[in-house]
Amino acid sequence: KELIEVLAKISKDKNLLADFIKDILTPREFDNLGVRWQIVKRLAKGEHHQSIAGDLHLGVSTVTRGSREMRKKNGGFRRTLKFLK
Repeated sequence: KELIEVLAKISKDKNLLADFIKDILTPREFDNLGVRWQIVKRLAKGEHHQSIAGDLHLGVSTVTRGSREMRKKNGGFRRTLKFLK
């Protein structure tokens, strides 16, 4: 909970937010978050799991996990995508 509060407080300063996230995550974790976000955006566009997995060099099960989270009507992915529109 504390981490969410910290992120919320510093979110208005994009440079600070970027620096904080890069410091708290390993480079691999940071890259993985970016890939997961790409999965979510492509799923939202209706792209097929195999296509996403192939393009991003992932296993289909990784894409399926994102798809499972996207099925949650009030989940964070859906709400974020709606917020960003």
